[in-house]
Amino acid sequence: MDQRSTAGIGRWVLDAVDLFLPRRCSACDRPLMSHEKAVCLPCVHDLPRTGMHLQADNRVERLFHGKVMVEAAAALLQFNRRGRTQRMLHRLKYQGDHAVGLEMGRWMAEALRASPRFATVDHVMAVPLHPQRLRERGYNQSQVLVDGFREVWPLRLPDQGLMRVVRTTTQTRKGRWERWTNVKEAFELGDTRSLAGAHVLLVDDVVTTGATLEGCIRALLRVPDLRVSVCTAATA
Repeated sequence: MDQRSTAGIGRWVLDAVDLFLPRRCSACDRPLMSHEKAVCLPCVHDLPRTGMHLQADNRVERLFHGKVMVEAAAALLQFNRRGRTQRMLHRLKYQGDHAVGLEMGRWMAEALRASPRFATVDHVMAVPLHPQRLRERGYNQSQVLVDGFREVWPLRLPDQGLMRVVRTTTQTRKGRWERWTNVKEAFELGDTRSLAGAHVLLVDDVVTTGATLEGCIRALLRVPDLRVSVCTAATA
């Protein structure tokens, strides 16, 4: 059987599956076509992209001014209440929709790989969950983003990444100071020697005040000559 015949059968199987068990867009919930992944093409076209990966001194970078040194920072999408971005992230974080997390990670990699501001990044890591919360949820949504990211841009993973050693309360509805005190001693880095001189990209799902990321960055910057950049799927 030649490749064209095999591909034709594959498309037929996908079409049959979509007919009887339709996959749905993670942003608008309409049925997906066989060539669409987690998000339908109209939603992909209308996503509120920020363009921050090409903008120096953008709104996310300014969150860290005077606090911690960041080489570059960006958020892929704008988080709007009841908007597409919120729906996608809610499905990733609370409904186990790994497909949309992988897709968003791929979008992040495509954007950053095209930006000279992130050209020297050589490692990537996710903001960690506390082990107890990881057991409860079963996965780390930020690691799902990293997994998708590395499908497009296979940056190295640290031998031992960040560890969340304090189980913090949810950051939702906390002010800037409350968020910072909630996470300031929450993170430790297991791998130090192999990261000396590296340029690490830190990945998270959403940045609001930057407090959680700041806590992570402070732990990372204990490594000699380490540089840190940041990318999140969205900014609120």
